[in-house]
Amino acid sequence: MSEPKAAYTPPSLILATLALSLATFMQVLDSTIANVALPTISGNLGVSADQGTWVITSFAVCNAIALPLTGWFTRRFGQLRLFITSVVFFTLTSFLCGFAHSMTELIIFRALQGFFAGPMFPMCQTLLLVIFPPMKRSMALALLSMVTVVAPIVGPITGGWITDNYSWPWIFYINVPIGIFASIVVWTQLRGREETTQSAPIDYIGIALLVLGVGLLQVVLDKGNDEDWFSSTPIIVMSIVSAISLISFVMWELDDKHPIVNLRLFKDRNFAIGTLSLMLGYAAFFAINIILPQWLQTQMGYTAIWAGLAAAPMGFIPLLLTPIIGRYATKVDLRLLCSISFMTMGAACLMRAQFNTDVDFRTIAGVQMFMGIGVAFFFMPLTTIVLSNLNGNEMADGSGLATFFRVLGGSFASSLTTWIWQRREIFHHANLAENVSQYHPAAVDYVQKMGGSTQQHFAIIDKTIEQQAYMMSTIDYFWLLGWGFMGLIVIIWFTRPPFVRSGAPSAAASAGH
Repeated sequence: MSEPKAAYTPPSLILATLALSLATFMQVLDSTIANVALPTISGNLGVSADQGTWVITSFAVCNAIALPLTGWFTRRFGQLRLFITSVVFFTLTSFLCGFAHSMTELIIFRALQGFFAGPMFPMCQTLLLVIFPPMKRSMALALLSMVTVVAPIVGPITGGWITDNYSWPWIFYINVPIGIFASIVVWTQLRGREETTQSAPIDYIGIALLVLGVGLLQVVLDKGNDEDWFSSTPIIVMSIVSAISLISFVMWELDDKHPIVNLRLFKDRNFAIGTLSLMLGYAAFFAINIILPQWLQTQMGYTAIWAGLAAAPMGFIPLLLTPIIGRYATKVDLRLLCSISFMTMGAACLMRAQFNTDVDFRTIAGVQMFMGIGVAFFFMPLTTIVLSNLNGNEMADGSGLATFFRVLGGSFASSLTTWIWQRREIFHHANLAENVSQYHPAAVDYVQKMGGSTQQHFAIIDKTIEQQAYMMSTIDYFWLLGWGFMGLIVIIWFTRPPFVRSGAPSAAASAGH
């Protein structure tokens, strides 16, 4: 294990940190901001809602492909050059997305935007660890975790407000001034830092297998629910091709002398278990952010803005706790902090499993605020554990791979959440409907109180059954997520300390050197 080198000190640590954080905030925000504007975009460009979803899918596919390649890009071009290039082209493609005159143009520009967005988060993480002194690197990770939490919450609210009050292109145009500012500031602050690059042979076979396997997997995850999964021939074919490609990719990369993705990092226990915990934990966290607003809007009569406001308190506690966690986290066992996170988020899910259709806004927001405690302890300790045994160029590889699996976990959650939720609703609807008959005293009494068994009354009863079925399905899913979080407590304790080495270099003390 190489001895970590000293951090690079930019002329203004505050300015460099602000620019890096803004760039990451912009990138994470953009992954969710377009979701609420899809109906408007589809209508304005004259396509169906189903075609409009490719705006999301194209971004996700290319983003998933770029993330594992981050380590190779870093070795080839250097960390700073890669980050600046990604920000500049992300900003340019954002402008082109807003300027698009057809759905085809928008999908192409969104695909390019997703690809250039890939290296931004891992490179921001690596560069923050480079510019912060060893004693404060946990603060850098805590700051980045706050950005990761707040941006997905702000995204849908901001996207809805911009679409309602201005026009949908502005959800992309707002990236332009932020991107210009971030790229100029980061370049001026970090251009004095020395970097070394490697000119290794390009693994064309590895790239081809990665693009085919990851790309098709992301399409399957994004479109599977709409196509009723394996009842669709295209989904079956893409799943088989993806599985064969990914298995071949793993075998090829482990045997290649110059792999495009360093899969050997998974030999390290902390990286493997930490990445698994990060992926599963983020998947559960992402599932909450999907099912709660969806339930509030479709079954509880909330508008998109009010559903966003009900979810927003989750980001309040992390804002307050981040400085404290960043300062003192390395003085305790990070597995304990992760356990606190999983236990709190699991408890919040079990609280939601007690909800009924009479639950009010204050209760929903209160549970969200409580879960914020767990979210505050989630990203920084886990990221530190993941990167704890990595040095030099392994940092960029590890950061890119961990981010890829985190995003992949979110993709699985996005697909499976809606599928499970709808299937459980069908199950509960059938069970409840069985009891609504002329032979059930309570059902007969209910119909009589409504004024008789007219067609209109039966429609009202069916709507009530549907609402209760979705409520029961939501409860089922929160029970599943709650106990899933509790299970992660066991997994994280298989990692090995120390996560922060003596002399206080962080897990990533030698990042980029």
